[in-house]
Amino acid sequence: MTKKIEIYTSPFCPYCHAAKRLLTAKGVPFEEIDVMMAPARRKEMTARAGATSVPQIFADGVHIGDCDGIHALDARGELDAKLGLG
Repeated sequence: MTKKIEIYTSPFCPYCHAAKRLLTAKGVPFEEIDVMMAPARRKEMTARAGATSVPQIFADGVHIGDCDGIHALDARGELDAKLGLG
């Protein structure tokens, strides 16, 4: 079963767009949290991820990484399991 995916983003961030493209290509629905529209959510993201840069991606509340991180997981064949696919 697919996990609940949350991705903290900013509208003009190319890494955010790349991470969303990867998730979309995998057919994974996600909740996008725009930290520019809701600045309090950036503080929430920083507390949860321990990072201040976007994107930050969570699966069922567990931090699975940023854009480079999820692409590296995918390259190693580990992302699908983290997303709850197959």
